[in-house]
Amino acid sequence: MKKMLFIVALISLSAVAGAQISSNALGARLYGGDSFSGAELSYQKGLNDRNRLELDASFGFSSEFTRVALVGIYHWDWNIAGGFNWYVGPGASVAYDNFNENSYVNIGLGGQIGIEYKFKDLPILISLDSRPMWDFLGDVNGLGWGAALGIRFTW
Repeated sequence: MKKMLFIVALISLSAVAGAQISSNALGARLYGGDSFSGAELSYQKGLNDRNRLELDASFGFSSEFTRVALVGIYHWDWNIAGGFNWYVGPGASVAYDNFNENSYVNIGLGGQIGIEYKFKDLPILISLDSRPMWDFLGDVNGLGWGAALGIRFTW
């Protein structure tokens, strides 16, 4: 019973403790997953001390597949300790895919969950996250996901 009370108290504290979200962050995400690997130009805009919007221009590739996409994610952020935060939120993507010489537009819905560290004395934010997305159109539809390492300059 004591363990259960401790867990409930910990979850309650994390729900009230707001993360220190930067007003703006610009950088890159490098990712790999079940279908392809790639990179993103990533911009984050803090909406308040607990929420932000992330907009990414994505460039993915594999031996038989290329993708250019725009991705938007809404984040809820919680502080763990110091500059260490975790975040989760829903998102969507619009992509132009080329698979085995066939090109098409694809729409995806999904989300993102991750952890990040904001350095105290440097304007740098590093993150590690996963972004499962369900693509609805084209030859490569269905659930896709991968992990990404991000580094952003904050101001």
